[in-house]
Amino acid sequence: MEALPRETIVDTLEARLREDILAGRHPAGSYLPPERRLADGYGVTRTTLKHAFGRLVQAGLLETRHGVGTKVRDYARLGGADLLPMLVRHDATWVREIFEVRRSIGALIAERAAARATRKQHAELRALLDAVREAESPDDVQLADVEVHRALARATGNRVYALLTNTLFNAYLPVRAALRGPFTDPGAAYHRLAPVVEAVTSGDARGAHAAADAYLGETERIMLEGLR
Repeated sequence: MEALPRETIVDTLEARLREDILAGRHPAGSYLPPERRLADGYGVTRTTLKHAFGRLVQAGLLETRHGVGTKVRDYARLGGADLLPMLVRHDATWVREIFEVRRSIGALIAERAAARATRKQHAELRALLDAVREAESPDDVQLADVEVHRALARATGNRVYALLTNTLFNAYLPVRAALRGPFTDPGAAYHRLAPVVEAVTSGDARGAHAAADAYLGETERIMLEGLR
């Protein structure tokens, strides 16, 4: 193993170890080599190594046991959705699986919102939809679109849907710049999303589900083209 550069050494070491774990060079369930050997291999001090370990324990990739060693956590079996941004950075193909969940959850959220949203929430949704059309850049359009979906989740009255919406957005945040295809034209983005808001604000649960499914499927197609 080549020695690491001295600048931001903990960041660099953390990234190298994370890559080795996610690439399977340190398999789930295995113990890492002894600290001294690992530190020597990377050309760092044991103190630096411990700092990097601490970050990876917090990230859910490692677990340490005093007197036993540092073990690679079985994150695929035991981890949560909070790992997704890190996994997407490592392998962008995770985005396809995220989008599959986004589509099914998003359609269900729209259906629930149509059945439960208040008049005040209807007004909020219309205002947020207008903000999509008025946004001035693809980045602003994309962020305005996200706010509509956050509001739809809140309108279900179920806080878990709101947290899931946040989680799914955060999951593809690392590659968001490559997913701006549906948002380059504010008018087109508005008209694509409008049927969802219209169905929700009219209380049409079945129509909201269908409109959201169509919207999410179309934007997924465009975004995946951008990733390729």
